[in-house]
Amino acid sequence: MTGPPDRPVIDLRNVSKTYGVGETLVHAVDGVTLQVQRGDYVAVMGPSGSGKSTMMNLIGCLDAQTRGLYRLDGVDVRLLDDRQQSRIRNRKIGFVFQNFNLIARTTALSNVELPLVYAGVPARERRRRALAALREVGLADRIEHTPAQLSGGQQQRVAIARAMVTEPVILLADEPTGALDSHSSEEVLALFDQLSAHGRTLVVITHEAGVAAHAKRVLQMHDGKIRSDERNAPVDAPPPALRHPPTGMAS
Repeated sequence: MTGPPDRPVIDLRNVSKTYGVGETLVHAVDGVTLQVQRGDYVAVMGPSGSGKSTMMNLIGCLDAQTRGLYRLDGVDVRLLDDRQQSRIRNRKIGFVFQNFNLIARTTALSNVELPLVYAGVPARERRRRALAALREVGLADRIEHTPAQLSGGQQQRVAIARAMVTEPVILLADEPTGALDSHSSEEVLALFDQLSAHGRTLVVITHEAGVAAHAKRVLQMHDGKIRSDERNAPVDAPPPALRHPPTGMAS
């Protein structure tokens, strides 16, 4: 279940992540305070070594902060053991990676079902939810195709459907267009625009200004700190409606 609409999905308070000791000490993330509200669309930018990848790992509960407080949808992640952290990742975060991370010899439908298998969802319900997610990303006619039979943009849309199928509170995307050509990139970014318009919470890690331009809010990181936090001007018109609004959300 999700929390109250006024509670931040992401709430970082003076969070730091350090590596090494003494002269080799590195402040990968240095005293970051950040709140992301439900339904926001945030791009995190910065050059190599700026801390944006470490920030993604902390937000995604793939790594633990050295200092500070992180609440994910109201849950203090410091209080969770490894099993509980794994469970909260599966339930509350949908990951989208640059290289798709699909299982090569498995159909699009089975790839999307996989997180539900890990969650112990019965087969019939898994299929229903996976089909709905694939319809949502415009791939209802590709459910039996393997990744090799899909374009790069289609593979990334399968990966997005897989990220959404557990109904997470946040989609966390790491350079989601990095392995795509310009046409496929625009398809994926248009899909993100539509998901945002329907109330999804998105955080995108990117070094591309064109990707960040689609977000509602852009954070610039440098030397482990957030150096700027600005709102993009709203677009003139909303993106076209999804074929099927997200499960459990009003159309």
